[in-house]
Parts: sequence; C-alpha cells; structure tokens
Amino acid sequence: MKLTRSQFLGGAASAAGALSLTGCMQVARRISHTELPEGRIGRDATLPGDPAWRVLNRMAYGPRPGDLERVRSTGADAWIEEQLHPEKVEEQWAAWMRLMPMDTLDMDPAEAEDFETATYPEVGKGQSAIELQQAMVLRSVYSNRQLEQVMVEFWTDHFNISQLKAECSWLKTVDDRDLRKHSLGKFRDLIWASAHSPAMLFYLDNDKNKKQDAGSGANENYARELLELHTLGVDGGYTLKDIQEVARCLTGWNFRKSFQRLPYIGNFEFRAGDHDDGPKRVLGVPIPAGQGIRDGEQVVDIVCRHPSTARFIARKLCRRFVADAGPEPLINRLAEVFKKTDGDLQQVLSELFHSEEFQRGTSRKLKRPFDYVVSALRITNADTSGAGILPYLERMGQLPYKWAMPDGYPDRTDAWTPSLLARWNFAIDLVQGKVPDTDVNVRQLIEATGEKAPRNRARAACRLVLGTEPDEGLMEKLLTAGGGTVQKPTGGPEPRLALLLCSPQFMWR
Repeated sequence: MKLTRSQFLGGAASAAGALSLTGCMQVARRISHTELPEGRIGRDATLPGDPAWRVLNRMAYGPRPGDLERVRSTGADAWIEEQLHPEKVEEQWAAWMRLMPMDTLDMDPAEAEDFETATYPEVGKGQSAIELQQAMVLRSVYSNRQLEQVMVEFWTDHFNISQLKAECSWLKTVDDRDLRKHSLGKFRDLIWASAHSPAMLFYLDNDKNKKQDAGSGANENYARELLELHTLGVDGGYTLKDIQEVARCLTGWNFRKSFQRLPYIGNFEFRAGDHDDGPKRVLGVPIPAGQGIRDGEQVVDIVCRHPSTARFIARKLCRRFVADAGPEPLINRLAEVFKKTDGDLQQVLSELFHSEEFQRGTSRKLKRPFDYVVSALRITNADTSGAGILPYLERMGQLPYKWAMPDGYPDRTDAWTPSLLARWNFAIDLVQGKVPDTDVNVRQLIEATGEKAPRNRARAACRLVLGTEPDEGLMEKLLTAGGGTVQKPTGGPEPRLALLLCSPQFMWR
C-alpha cells in the first residue's frame, strides 16, 4: 500500500507537530545534482545573429553550461524541431527527482481539498499553492523540455487563475495538469479544458451562473473573459449582446462541492436545472433551444474557429517570442496557419520559429522577473529546491499563479523596468550563497572554463553568461569588481559573476 505524503505528514504531525519536506528535498537534491559538462565551458563568443544563442534565449529560459555548444553541434533547426515534440525529449533526472517529494502535484481534487482544509489543516494549509509555485521554478530550471515549459508559462498567463482566491489555491494544481497536457497541442483542446476547469469556473464566478428565474440571474464574468482574453480579444468584433448570450449558454456549468459527493468533489458538473435552455445567438450563429450542455460546447467551437481568435493568438505569440509590437506580416502568416490547421499550435509555432523575423529580427525582449531568475539559475548551474526562490520572485512582482486580475502577468518592457533593483539584489545573494535552499559553486563554474589568468577567466565568464567578449569598459569592471586594479586584480570570482548577472545585457533575451 502506498503511503501518501499527506498520510505521512498527518501521522507525524499528530506526534510532533507539522513537518516540512526539507529532509526529503535535500536527499532528492543530492541524488539529482547536475554536473557541469565535460570539457571547457565559455569557450567561444557568439557572433551577431547566432541562431543557437537566439533559440536558447527566446524558446528556452536561457542556456545551461554546455547547451550552446550542443545546439551548435546539432544545428538550431534540429533543436527547434526537437523542442516542438517534447514527448521525444528525454527528461532530466534532476527535474523528476526534485518534483517527486511534492505529493500535492498528483492529488485529485477531493484529496487535495481534504489535505488542504479538513484532515490535516495544520500541515496542508496552502501547501498545494506553494508546491505548484516551486514546481514551476524547478521544471523551468531543470527540464530539457524547455519550449514546453515556456508555453506552460504563456498559457498560464493567457488563462490566468489566481491562487489568491479561496479554493483556487488547490484547484489550480489540477487545472495546471490539463493546461500542461495541451500546451503544444490544439488550441481548441486548451479552451475545452479551461471551460471545464473547476478552478476557472470558480475564479470567474461561473459557478454562480444560473438562468434568470433560478436566483440572481446569469453571471457574465466568465463569458466576458472567454471572448476578451481567451479567444477573440478586446477588439475581436463581439458585442455586449454576444457576452450575454454566451453567459446564457454557459449557465449550469459548475463543479461538485459537496462532501457527500466524494470522490467527485472538485470535478466538472453540468447542472441542467440551472441552465437556460432557450434559443440563443452567438456571433451571428443560432443556438437552438433544448440543447442543454451542448450550448456551451457549441460556443467553444464558434469562438475557436473565429478569425479574430487566430489573429489574437498570433499577436500574443509574436509578443512573447519576437517583439512587444508586431511584426504585422508575421502575425498575418501565423493567423493563416492557425486557421488552416484548426489551431494546431505546433504548426503555428514552427512557422514562427523558422521565420526570418524570429531568427534575424533586431527587436529585443526584456526578460520578465521569472525569466530573469530562471535564466540566472540555469547559467550558473544552480542547485535549488525552488523554495528560497519564491520570496525573490514575489519582491520582483512575478510570483507564479499570484496575479490577481484575469489578464495574467503583462508581457511588455515598460511593465517590468521598476523591478531591476530587486533583480540586482537577487543576483548578489545568489552568487554569495544567501538564497535559501540554493547553492552555486562559483569557483567550480569559473574553473570549468579552463582559464587560469584573471583576464582570461573574466573573458570566459562573459562569454558564458552574455555570449559575447567583454568590451574594455566591462573588462575593467570585471577585473576590479573584487577590489584591486586592472593590473593587479584581487578578490574571488563571486563579484565578477554577480556583475555579469546584473549587467544590462543579461536583462534581455
């Protein structure tokens, strides 16, 4: 019989109070420590437009030591195709081992609710939310399926659900599993999963959406965001009447909440008695009377095939991977692929990643705080449980799953420039070993460059972190970062590495 984590902690808590997973995580980290690659790292500087450097910084959360050389050896196009099919990418032992102690990630809704509030409240309160946040960090740092992780973050913002709202603290974990499953699949499957997600239905109040003669009347919150944020976009051509009709179509879409209904608590449920079964019209398409749950299912088909949806998703993908605005020709091409393939995200992304605009575009993208932190952990070969990272992300304003509004964390440069001071503080703490449950062996990292002289080590560190040779101004700062002069540099490698992580160049993808 398998002993679940909740059972173990509950038994332990009854004897000695609530326990943490620190011990389990420490064992997992020791077993799954990631070694530096064989041979020298930071050997070569990138040339302008280097495709390997670009894909690792745009399609992934930046390179780990040795990644740049591996992508160069196989070719960027081969790496793109590999990442588009994550099921063919062998997963890292490090990622799996670090996630294994987190039992709440695999709990069904009833078990998660029981663990969170009923049986072990002194142990489980808030644990589902915290472990999901940690898991987002750990998967992003250690997973070889980097594009899949980037797309999970993309869709997490697109279908934003804040853990701050009551039951969402544990329902979001179940929602995340479905979102992850479809992150590179068909867009319709994402909408379908989201429309049936108890977390989404609760977050946007569709559990209160009933026909008008059943109480307070139809609740339009989810219907509005389905059109404005999930599919057509704010300028997508829908009207207030369309929102009202979609809300009527989705009356009765709810989830089970009663303890008497275990083990089905927290699962989707259509309540026919709450459904408005009259005729409706959505975006010009008639919805016949008497269809029941089919009304909402027909809405999913209508909005997913609407041409505004194709353009809206194409524009957001370009914003994530290419530039804050445009480019319009690429948006048009992606929208056409979206329409022709019925929203096949692999084909849309393939068109994007092989485009001239992506591969040779000159527009820069500022790393959001999550991207910045994960890229710093990756390039330094950090060993982390993820727990000590969360307070830094909160101070920077991008703690996963905590954005309160339904539009998700913004993806524009002007939204994140105020967080730079918090980034610098994180970089300094990281290399000085002050981030809890996180270790960076800076000396081992610098020694792996194979260079001995301080000037050569500084150049190699710059090539590793920034991909370029340092100019004279940066070289002087690197050599004097630990004290001393250019002629007689002193101090260890820690301040030099911190300086590179704090540099303007490292802030951009």
